[in-house]
Amino acid sequence: MGQLREGARWGVWAVGGIVGLAVLYVIGVFAFGGAGWITAPFRGAAEKRENTVGSGEFRQTTYEEFFALCEAVQNAEGTIEALKEERETASTARAAQIDQSVTALKVTRIESVNEYNAKAAQEHRAPFRDRDLPYRLDADAEHTTCAN
Repeated sequence: MGQLREGARWGVWAVGGIVGLAVLYVIGVFAFGGAGWITAPFRGAAEKRENTVGSGEFRQTTYEEFFALCEAVQNAEGTIEALKEERETASTARAAQIDQSVTALKVTRIESVNEYNAKAAQEHRAPFRDRDLPYRLDADAEHTTCAN
């Protein structure tokens, strides 16, 4: 019975030693770079976002993109107006062509409005929209104003 107790005592010490070494290993991994390895995906995503959103090129491109989208809406509106004026004196065949063009331009205008609104709603782009540009464009409006 004494040998059994002595063996159990050695077993407890052996298991305790292994657990202790494992704890020391985990502490060492975190203390000497393991934490960096574990957090690399999070740090990498944050660094990528900062390099993109924080870059001057991204800011300038986004700023210009809002103006370009708003201008595309205005261009479609202007072309629609010109075609409507032409339609008043157009032949029947030309009037049919004009109607098709106006329909296509209305679709293009709505797509541009939706793209502008989607980008304006993106948290990482919204700060780079010019303050004179509208927050959102109205797809049902007759005319769009891009600068106040």
